[in-house]
Amino acid sequence: MARLFDAYIIVDWSAASKPALGANSVWVGALARDARLKFQFQAANPSTRKKARELIQGLVERFVKRGDKVLVGFDFSLGYPSGTAELAGLSRDKPAWQAMHEYLASKVKETDDNSNTRFAVAASLNYAMSKGPLPFWGAPARDRLTTLTSTKGNFEEISLEEYRRVERFVRENYKAKPKSSWQLYGAGSVGSQSVLGIPTVQTLRHSLPNSKIWPFETGLAAMDAETLDETDVVFAEVYPSIVDAKPRPGEVIDQAQVEALARHYYSLDEAGRLGALFGAPETLTSEEITQIEGEEGWILLK
Repeated sequence: MARLFDAYIIVDWSAASKPALGANSVWVGALARDARLKFQFQAANPSTRKKARELIQGLVERFVKRGDKVLVGFDFSLGYPSGTAELAGLSRDKPAWQAMHEYLASKVKETDDNSNTRFAVAASLNYAMSKGPLPFWGAPARDRLTTLTSTKGNFEEISLEEYRRVERFVRENYKAKPKSSWQLYGAGSVGSQSVLGIPTVQTLRHSLPNSKIWPFETGLAAMDAETLDETDVVFAEVYPSIVDAKPRPGEVIDQAQVEALARHYYSLDEAGRLGALFGAPETLTSEEITQIEGEEGWILLK
């Protein structure tokens, strides 16, 4: 059975507010064919998100130009709990995920040195959704406002879940505890990566022809060669902790994880098992699938 993809790019994102290298910075790992058609892995550690975006786009363009199908995995949430866009008063003439993506892409401002407006954007969304410090939470002292505080608010006061369905699914079925997309700051937080990462996905989606975001633009459905016939690039949400990664001497865990995950998806693809992972688990109802495809997103698991 032929592979679905010819190149696998895994991105470990970062919300650093200044240029950074090493642990807790951006890592981009690519597993692709070399001149001898053998799969080789290379990792890069761009110091800023702008450099990372340019690197990813350059890699994908090069791979697609030679006829490759490319899977690009990002380690941050590509969606938010069902009802977010409606509560935020975003456009109702388009899918909820798209309204949120376009809002973040238009509102989040960044400079070349990684400084950004993520906390101000989150505070503004909180005002729209609750008039108070919900649902986003977590900020350093200088960025705290009446609508963005350092601690989590009471989610019983707002008509949104703290976790998406996929995060609850991972907690129930894997030995992992993914954080909520609403937490922007503090140990293990991932919310800022999404606020800053989604605009990058939007930029890449619009600049790379024949690219789609799974499952929003593909459906939560198994993939095969026919479904990818007119698609060159698939963007997906990934969760590096689902695979074991052992850093070599001199490596940081982020570097080891992007390699381990890229090789994991390649191995599944070689065995003809990757396509099924783009489909819905049997435990999901049709209503849940509709909400996942329309706003929440899903993680490409194992």
